[in-house]
Amino acid sequence: MHVIWESYIEEANRMKKAVTAMVWIVALFPGLLQSAQVVYEEGTHYVELQIPLRTRVPGKVEVTEYFSYGCPHCYQFDPTISAWEEGLGDDVVFNRTPATWNQPGYRLYAQTYYTAEAMGVLDKIHSTLFEAIHSQQRSLSDPKAMAMFFSEFGVDPLDFAKVYNSFGVRASMQQAEARGRSYRATGVPAIVVNGKYRIDTGMAGSPTNMLRVADFLVERERALLAD
Repeated sequence: MHVIWESYIEEANRMKKAVTAMVWIVALFPGLLQSAQVVYEEGTHYVELQIPLRTRVPGKVEVTEYFSYGCPHCYQFDPTISAWEEGLGDDVVFNRTPATWNQPGYRLYAQTYYTAEAMGVLDKIHSTLFEAIHSQQRSLSDPKAMAMFFSEFGVDPLDFAKVYNSFGVRASMQQAEARGRSYRATGVPAIVVNGKYRIDTGMAGSPTNMLRVADFLVERERALLAD
C-alpha cells in the first residue's frame, strides 16, 4: 500500500508540473494555444489576394481595416477592433483604409478621414464621427457640414476646406481606390493581413471570428518574418 501511495503522489506531482507548464505557455504566448487548436483555411475562412500589396513598414506585419464611416456594421465593429488593436505586438502595424465606393456618403467620409489624418485630429474625431452619423443621426452629408463638425474640435472651417481639397488628400484618395480594387472586397468591414489575405464576415462568420482569423494569419506572417 505504501508503494502504491508513493506512485500516486509521484503521478500527481507530474500532472501538477504539466498543468503549471501549460498555464505559463498560455500566459506567455496567448495566440499559441488558439493557433494549435484551430487551423483556418484559405478559400473557406479567408481569401488570398491575387496580387499581394506592398506593405508600408518593412519587417513588420501589417493589418488593415477596410471600412467606412457610413457603414453601420463598421460602427458596431469599431469598439471591438479598436480594443483588439491595442493588444497587438510591437511587430504589428495597424492602419485603416476607407472605402471609396459610389455609396451615399462613402467618398465624402473617405476624404474626411484623410483630411483628419493630415490635420492630426484623426484620433479625436474617429469614434465621435461614427457616433454623430449613426447614433446622433446628424446630417453630415456635405463638406460644409463636415467642416462645422470639425470646428467642434478646434479646427477652423477654412483650414478644413483647404486640406480637404488639397493635393495630398486627393493623392491619398487615389491610393485608397487602388488598394480597394486590389482587396476585391464586396463589403465592409473587412481586414487585410500583410497585403496578402482578406478576411470578411461572410467567410469568417462574424466580426469576432474575423479577428480570430486575423490572429491566425498574423502568427503565420510573424513566423515567416522570423525565418
